[in-house]
Amino acid sequence: MEKLYRATKIRRQSFHNWMDNQKQMTEMYLQLKPIVREIRTDHPGMSPKTIYELVNPDKIGRDKFIDWCYRNGFKLERKRNRIRTTNSIGVERFPNLIRNFNVTRANQVWVSDITYYKIKDKVFYITLIMDQYSKMIVGYSCSKSLKTIHTTIPALKMALKNYIYTGRLILHSDGGGQYYCAEFIAITSQAEIENSMTQENSENNHAERLNGTIKNQYLKYYMPTNFSELQRQLTRTVKNYNKYRPHMSLGKRIPTEVHGLSTKNHVIHKEKRSKKESIKNYY
Repeated sequence: MEKLYRATKIRRQSFHNWMDNQKQMTEMYLQLKPIVREIRTDHPGMSPKTIYELVNPDKIGRDKFIDWCYRNGFKLERKRNRIRTTNSIGVERFPNLIRNFNVTRANQVWVSDITYYKIKDKVFYITLIMDQYSKMIVGYSCSKSLKTIHTTIPALKMALKNYIYTGRLILHSDGGGQYYCAEFIAITSQAEIENSMTQENSENNHAERLNGTIKNQYLKYYMPTNFSELQRQLTRTVKNYNKYRPHMSLGKRIPTEVHGLSTKNHVIHKEKRSKKESIKNYY
Protein backbone atom coordinates (compact mmCIF):
# COMPACT_ATOMS: atom_id res chain seq x y z
CA MET A 1 0.00 0.00 0.00
CA GLU A 2 2.88 2.38 0.70
CA LYS A 3 3.99 2.06 -2.93
CA LEU A 4 0.46 2.86 -4.05
CA TYR A 5 0.32 5.94 -1.83
CA ARG A 6 3.65 7.20 -3.23
CA ALA A 7 2.73 6.43 -6.84
CA THR A 8 -0.64 8.21 -6.65
CA LYS A 9 0.58 10.92 -4.28
CA ILE A 10 -2.34 10.22 -2.00
CA ARG A 11 -1.86 10.59 1.73
CA ARG A 12 -2.74 7.57 3.84
CA GLN A 13 -5.05 9.60 6.09
CA SER A 14 -6.90 11.10 3.13
CA PHE A 15 -7.44 7.66 1.64
CA HIS A 16 -8.83 6.21 4.87
CA ASN A 17 -11.06 9.25 5.40
CA TRP A 18 -12.44 8.73 1.92
CA MET A 19 -13.07 5.02 2.62
CA ASP A 20 -14.85 5.82 5.89
CA ASN A 21 -17.05 8.37 4.14
CA GLN A 22 -17.91 5.91 1.37
CA LYS A 23 -18.87 3.27 3.92
CA GLN A 24 -21.08 5.72 5.84
CA MET A 25 -22.85 6.80 2.66
CA THR A 26 -23.41 3.18 1.57
CA GLU A 27 -24.87 2.30 4.96
CA MET A 28 -27.10 5.39 4.79
CA TYR A 29 -28.50 4.35 1.42
CA LEU A 30 -29.08 0.83 2.69
CA GLN A 31 -30.96 2.24 5.67
CA LEU A 32 -33.15 4.26 3.32
CA LYS A 33 -33.95 1.48 0.86
CA PRO A 34 -36.67 -0.40 2.85
CA ILE A 35 -38.37 2.88 3.77
CA VAL A 36 -38.38 4.14 0.16
CA ARG A 37 -39.74 0.75 -0.95
CA GLU A 38 -42.56 0.98 1.60
CA ILE A 39 -43.41 4.56 0.61
CA ARG A 40 -43.51 3.57 -3.05
CA THR A 41 -45.82 0.64 -2.18
CA ASP A 42 -48.19 2.97 -0.34
CA HIS A 43 -47.86 5.69 -3.00
CA PRO A 44 -47.19 3.95 -6.35
CA GLY A 45 -47.21 7.21 -8.32
CA MET A 46 -45.00 9.27 -6.00
CA SER A 47 -41.87 10.53 -7.75
CA PRO A 48 -38.36 10.20 -6.29
CA LYS A 49 -38.29 14.01 -5.99
CA THR A 50 -41.40 13.97 -3.79
CA ILE A 51 -40.11 11.03 -1.77
CA TYR A 52 -36.92 12.99 -1.15
CA GLU A 53 -38.90 15.96 0.18
CA LEU A 54 -40.90 13.58 2.38
CA VAL A 55 -37.95 11.67 3.85
CA ASN A 56 -35.41 14.54 3.82
CA PRO A 57 -32.38 12.25 4.33
CA ASP A 58 -29.27 13.51 6.11
CA LYS A 59 -26.20 14.41 4.05
CA ILE A 60 -27.75 13.34 0.73
CA GLY A 61 -28.56 15.95 -1.90
CA ARG A 62 -31.74 15.75 -3.94
CA ASP A 63 -30.01 14.98 -7.25
CA LYS A 64 -27.89 12.21 -5.73
CA PHE A 65 -30.98 10.76 -4.07
CA ILE A 66 -32.95 10.78 -7.33
CA ASP A 67 -30.04 9.18 -9.18
CA TRP A 68 -29.84 6.50 -6.49
CA CYS A 69 -33.61 5.88 -6.84
CA TYR A 70 -33.22 5.42 -10.59
CA ARG A 71 -30.35 2.96 -10.15
CA ASN A 72 -32.26 0.95 -7.56
CA GLY A 73 -35.52 0.49 -9.43
CA PHE A 74 -37.60 3.33 -7.97
CA LYS A 75 -38.03 5.30 -11.20
CA LEU A 76 -41.63 5.70 -12.35
CA GLU A 77 -42.70 3.98 -15.58
CA ARG A 78 -39.55 1.95 -15.64
CA LYS A 79 -38.47 -1.38 -16.93
CA ARG A 80 -37.60 -3.73 -14.11
CA ASN A 81 -33.96 -3.37 -13.27
CA ARG A 82 -33.04 -5.20 -10.11
CA ILE A 83 -29.64 -3.85 -9.07
CA ARG A 84 -28.15 -5.21 -5.89
CA THR A 85 -26.11 -2.94 -3.69
CA THR A 86 -22.43 -3.81 -4.06
CA ASN A 87 -20.50 -5.46 -1.29
CA SER A 88 -17.13 -3.88 -2.06
CA ILE A 89 -16.59 -2.14 1.27
CA GLY A 90 -17.59 -4.88 3.68
CA VAL A 91 -21.39 -4.61 3.77
CA GLU A 92 -22.84 -8.11 3.90
CA ARG A 93 -26.20 -9.78 4.25
CA PHE A 94 -26.90 -12.58 6.66
CA PRO A 95 -28.49 -15.81 5.37
CA ASN A 96 -32.16 -16.51 5.98
CA LEU A 97 -32.08 -18.88 8.97
CA ILE A 98 -35.84 -19.19 9.43
CA ARG A 99 -36.88 -20.42 5.99
CA ASN A 100 -38.83 -23.67 6.64
CA PHE A 101 -38.00 -23.23 10.35
CA ASN A 102 -40.49 -24.66 12.87
CA VAL A 103 -40.95 -22.22 15.75
CA THR A 104 -41.94 -24.10 18.91
CA ARG A 105 -41.36 -21.68 21.80
CA ALA A 106 -40.92 -18.06 22.83
CA ASN A 107 -37.49 -16.41 22.51
CA GLN A 108 -36.61 -18.69 19.61
CA VAL A 109 -37.23 -16.29 16.71
CA TRP A 110 -37.62 -12.54 16.94
CA VAL A 111 -38.72 -10.70 13.79
CA SER A 112 -38.10 -7.01 13.24
CA ASP A 113 -38.75 -4.26 10.74
CA ILE A 114 -38.67 -0.46 10.46
CA THR A 115 -41.69 1.37 9.12
CA TYR A 116 -42.52 5.04 8.62
CA TYR A 117 -45.36 7.08 10.10
CA LYS A 118 -46.39 10.39 8.53
CA ILE A 119 -47.80 13.28 10.55
CA LYS A 120 -48.71 16.28 8.39
CA ASP A 121 -45.58 16.97 6.34
CA LYS A 122 -43.14 15.09 8.57
CA VAL A 123 -42.05 11.45 8.53
CA PHE A 124 -41.04 9.53 11.65
CA TYR A 125 -39.82 5.97 12.03
CA ILE A 126 -41.06 3.07 14.15
CA THR A 127 -38.94 0.01 14.86
CA LEU A 128 -40.64 -3.11 16.23
CA ILE A 129 -39.23 -6.42 17.45
CA MET A 130 -41.81 -9.19 17.90
CA ASP A 131 -41.46 -12.70 19.24
CA GLN A 132 -42.77 -14.84 16.39
CA TYR A 133 -44.14 -17.62 18.62
CA SER A 134 -46.11 -15.53 21.12
CA LYS A 135 -46.74 -12.48 18.87
CA MET A 136 -45.56 -10.32 21.77
CA ILE A 137 -43.75 -7.07 20.94
CA VAL A 138 -40.58 -7.36 23.02
CA GLY A 139 -38.88 -4.14 21.90
CA TYR A 140 -39.73 -0.95 20.04
CA SER A 141 -38.51 2.56 19.33
CA CYS A 142 -39.82 5.74 17.75
CA SER A 143 -37.40 8.14 16.08
CA LYS A 144 -36.97 11.18 13.88
CA SER A 145 -33.93 9.64 12.20
CA LEU A 146 -33.13 6.38 10.41
CA LYS A 147 -29.76 6.12 12.14
CA THR A 148 -29.10 2.83 13.88
CA ILE A 149 -28.58 4.50 17.27
CA HIS A 150 -32.15 5.81 17.06
CA THR A 151 -33.93 2.78 15.53
CA THR A 152 -32.78 -0.82 15.94
CA ILE A 153 -30.35 -0.38 18.83
CA PRO A 154 -32.83 1.10 21.37
CA ALA A 155 -35.47 -1.44 20.31
CA LEU A 156 -33.01 -4.31 20.78
CA LYS A 157 -31.78 -3.03 24.13
CA MET A 158 -35.39 -2.84 25.33
CA ALA A 159 -35.98 -6.43 24.22
CA LEU A 160 -32.87 -7.62 26.05
CA LYS A 161 -33.89 -6.01 29.35
CA ASN A 162 -36.60 -8.64 29.89
CA TYR A 163 -34.96 -11.41 27.89
CA ILE A 164 -34.94 -14.80 29.60
CA TYR A 165 -32.70 -17.35 27.95
CA THR A 166 -34.57 -20.41 26.74
CA GLY A 167 -32.10 -21.62 24.13
CA ARG A 168 -31.10 -20.61 20.64
CA LEU A 169 -32.43 -17.20 19.55
CA ILE A 170 -32.55 -15.88 15.97
CA LEU A 171 -33.28 -12.25 15.11
CA HIS A 172 -34.75 -12.06 11.60
CA SER A 173 -35.06 -8.83 9.62
CA ASP A 174 -35.04 -7.36 6.14
CA GLY A 175 -31.90 -6.10 4.42
CA GLY A 176 -31.93 -2.66 6.04
CA GLY A 177 -28.48 -1.39 6.96
CA GLN A 178 -29.60 -0.80 10.56
CA TYR A 179 -29.53 -4.58 11.09
CA TYR A 180 -25.93 -5.22 10.10
CA CYS A 181 -24.01 -2.12 11.05
CA ALA A 182 -21.10 -2.77 13.41
CA GLU A 183 -22.82 -1.34 16.50
CA PHE A 184 -25.91 -3.51 16.11
CA ILE A 185 -23.94 -6.68 15.38
CA ALA A 186 -21.78 -6.05 18.45
CA ILE A 187 -24.90 -6.24 20.65
CA THR A 188 -26.35 -9.35 19.00
CA SER A 189 -22.95 -11.05 19.18
CA GLN A 190 -22.58 -10.22 22.88
CA ALA A 191 -26.04 -11.63 23.55
CA GLU A 192 -25.31 -14.68 21.36
CA ILE A 193 -28.24 -13.88 19.07
CA GLU A 194 -27.99 -15.24 15.53
CA ASN A 195 -28.66 -12.70 12.79
CA SER A 196 -30.95 -13.70 9.93
CA MET A 197 -32.11 -11.71 6.89
CA THR A 198 -34.58 -11.92 4.07
CA GLN A 199 -33.33 -12.71 0.61
CA GLU A 200 -36.66 -11.70 -0.95
CA ASN A 201 -39.07 -8.94 0.09
CA SER A 202 -41.77 -11.45 1.11
CA GLU A 203 -39.63 -13.26 3.68
CA ASN A 204 -40.37 -10.93 6.58
CA ASN A 205 -44.15 -11.11 6.40
CA HIS A 206 -44.69 -11.51 10.16
CA ALA A 207 -42.98 -8.19 10.90
CA GLU A 208 -44.62 -6.44 7.94
CA ARG A 209 -48.07 -7.63 9.03
CA LEU A 210 -47.36 -6.29 12.52
CA ASN A 211 -46.42 -2.89 11.05
CA GLY A 212 -49.79 -2.70 9.33
CA THR A 213 -51.68 -3.68 12.48
CA ILE A 214 -49.91 -1.14 14.67
CA LYS A 215 -50.32 1.72 12.19
CA ASN A 216 -53.78 1.02 10.80
CA GLN A 217 -55.62 -0.52 13.76
CA TYR A 218 -54.14 1.60 16.56
CA LEU A 219 -52.13 4.72 15.70
CA LYS A 220 -54.51 5.74 12.93
CA TYR A 221 -57.31 6.00 15.50
CA TYR A 222 -55.19 7.51 18.29
CA MET A 223 -54.28 10.33 15.83
CA PRO A 224 -50.97 11.65 17.24
CA THR A 225 -50.30 15.20 16.01
CA ASN A 226 -46.57 15.50 16.77
CA PHE A 227 -43.54 13.39 17.63
CA SER A 228 -44.04 13.47 21.40
CA GLU A 229 -47.61 12.29 21.02
CA LEU A 230 -46.50 9.58 18.62
CA GLN A 231 -44.05 8.30 21.24
CA ARG A 232 -46.75 8.21 23.90
CA GLN A 233 -49.34 6.63 21.65
CA LEU A 234 -46.87 3.99 20.45
CA THR A 235 -46.25 2.99 24.08
CA ARG A 236 -50.02 2.82 24.61
CA THR A 237 -50.41 0.78 21.43
CA VAL A 238 -47.78 -1.78 22.40
CA LYS A 239 -49.35 -2.19 25.85
CA ASN A 240 -52.82 -2.75 24.40
CA TYR A 241 -51.53 -5.08 21.69
CA ASN A 242 -49.49 -7.21 24.10
CA LYS A 243 -51.87 -7.35 27.06
CA TYR A 244 -55.39 -7.15 25.65
CA ARG A 245 -55.49 -8.25 22.00
CA PRO A 246 -56.45 -11.94 21.56
CA HIS A 247 -55.05 -13.80 18.54
CA MET A 248 -56.85 -16.57 16.72
CA SER A 249 -53.46 -18.19 15.98
CA LEU A 250 -52.84 -18.30 19.74
CA GLY A 251 -56.16 -19.94 20.53
CA LYS A 252 -57.71 -16.55 21.35
CA ARG A 253 -55.08 -15.96 24.02
CA ILE A 254 -53.09 -12.74 24.43
CA PRO A 255 -49.35 -12.42 23.60
CA THR A 256 -48.12 -11.75 27.17
CA GLU A 257 -49.88 -14.86 28.45
CA VAL A 258 -48.46 -17.12 25.75
CA HIS A 259 -45.00 -15.59 26.05
CA GLY A 260 -44.91 -15.98 29.82
CA LEU A 261 -46.12 -19.59 29.80
CA SER A 262 -43.70 -20.60 27.05
CA THR A 263 -40.76 -18.91 28.76
CA LYS A 264 -41.61 -20.60 32.06
CA ASN A 265 -41.87 -24.02 30.44
CA HIS A 266 -38.63 -23.71 28.46
CA VAL A 267 -36.42 -21.80 30.86
CA ILE A 268 -32.85 -23.11 31.04
CA HIS A 269 -31.49 -24.16 34.44
CA LYS A 270 -29.88 -21.34 36.41
CA GLU A 271 -26.31 -22.59 36.03
CA LYS A 272 -26.72 -22.53 32.25
CA ARG A 273 -28.20 -19.03 32.34
CA SER A 274 -25.43 -17.32 34.28
CA LYS A 275 -23.73 -16.00 31.16
CA LYS A 276 -27.02 -14.75 29.73
CA GLU A 277 -27.93 -13.05 33.01
CA SER A 278 -24.63 -11.14 32.90
CA ILE A 279 -25.48 -10.01 29.35
CA LYS A 280 -28.91 -8.79 30.44
CA ASN A 281 -27.39 -6.87 33.35
CA TYR A 282 -24.89 -5.30 30.98
CA TYR A 283 -27.69 -3.66 29.02
